[in-house]
Amino acid sequence: MSHTLGIRQAQKQKTRQALLDAALGLLEEQSLSSLGLREVTRAVGVAPTAFYRHFRSTADLGVALVDEALGSLHPMVRTTVATPGDERITRAVRLIADHVAAHPAHVRFIARERHGGVQPVRAAIRDQLARFAEEVKTELAKDPGAEGWQDDDLLMLAHLYVDQMLITASLFLETLESPEPSEAERQRVTRIATRQMRLISLGRQHWLDQEP
Repeated sequence: MSHTLGIRQAQKQKTRQALLDAALGLLEEQSLSSLGLREVTRAVGVAPTAFYRHFRSTADLGVALVDEALGSLHPMVRTTVATPGDERITRAVRLIADHVAAHPAHVRFIARERHGGVQPVRAAIRDQLARFAEEVKTELAKDPGAEGWQDDDLLMLAHLYVDQMLITASLFLETLESPEPSEAERQRVTRIATRQMRLISLGRQHWLDQEP
């Protein structure tokens, strides 16, 4: 009995992942708000009713895609921010470039749906980014340079870094999607992204010099 249940559970998970993969592929050319569940089930080769065994709606599927796209990145982001000195920025830019190259469809989905028309998905992305910011803040608070900083200011700085990571991801995605992507263009974006993050770090160093 347990063996049979295990097989059924594995098949259910396989179908669920197939629906997610099909939706992500279809979203290459359209937004989630225009995606129909029949399109997704047709791509997988299952009946439309099978969709509801896994997701309540396309919005629910979109939320699952957000978790798939961003959920696994938290340990990597924490490890990267914990890296000391300028190596932190170098490692962050490299991490983003490699992630975009490996998962362009996920990055494109987040970039499009962050301000898209499906409220639950916007909220899921916002919650994931807020979680990133809290994790970045926790690591930044361990730096010697964080002495004297207010908690709200550290969180503001963390949000700046997270926003810059998203901007950097978009830049690398544009490079990847250009008619003739090249290593020279990738290196150019790497230099720009590194300088932009260093500018945030430079401002951080002088934040406490401001007038009260």
